Amino acid sequence: MDFLQLQNKNIVLFGLANRKSLACAIAGVLVENGARVIHVVRSEERARTARRLFPDCPVFCCDVEEEANIIRVRDEIAAMVDGPLAGIVHSIAFANYSEGLKPFHETLKRDFLQAMDISCFSLISIANHFRELLDRDGSVVTISISTTRMAAENYGYMAPVKAALESSLCFLAKSFSAFSRVRFNAVCPSLLKTSASAGIPGYIDSYLFAEKVIPRKQALKTSEAANVAAFLLSPRSSGINGQCLVVDAGMGMNYFDREIVSKTVG
Repeated sequence: MDFLQLQNKNIVLFGLANRKSLACAIAGVLVENGARVIHVVRSEERARTARRLFPDCPVFCCDVEEEANIIRVRDEIAAMVDGPLAGIVHSIAFANYSEGLKPFHETLKRDFLQAMDISCFSLISIANHFRELLDRDGSVVTISISTTRMAAENYGYMAPVKAALESSLCFLAKSFSAFSRVRFNAVCPSLLKTSASAGIPGYIDSYLFAEKVIPRKQALKTSEAANVAAFLLSPRSSGINGQCLVVDAGMGMNYFDREIVSKTVG
């Protein structure tokens, strides 16, 4: 049974970096379910990686920091694709700690605004410029984090940026409702073992802590977050719009685990 009903559906996926990235895992699930995946990556180096990992998928380059690039890649995809886009995946995040990790109140304006531009505004811009290519019942999925209210010092200013990204979903869903039924949702995973996370100071310790807090004592798998993304892209999730689906294997409900508390205060 084709539960996800993604067979022969065109889906554009922004953000593959390498085989460990969440975008790669999402692409894998989509391809397994018969979707036609179109990759959009930041550089020619990443394009070579995408072509090696997914030799049957078209690959385009686009640095979303320049809006003209989004318009260009839109036109390139429009000229190539057969039929409407059933979905778009926005798996893009960037933080430039140009002077190293600082206390949040010392965040540099230029770094913060660049992160907001690339990690948040790019979703709005992509949605705007690709709107005429999207199927009337299409789905747009972005990637956030399990909570933007946790003041993790080593995550710097990215949590407020992700909070803006999440807030944008309902506004995009509302404005698109004037002419379509396109849905906008986010997958919000807990700590993953990805290439992007490797650059976060102290991430390994946080990851190991997450394994202790999660009731099953095993961190979230990238494939588990990818499966949720595929579901949100599918017609099976037609009743979900403007939502942030937390995928954390129960981590958020178990911070006061007895074993962890006893080791901390014992």
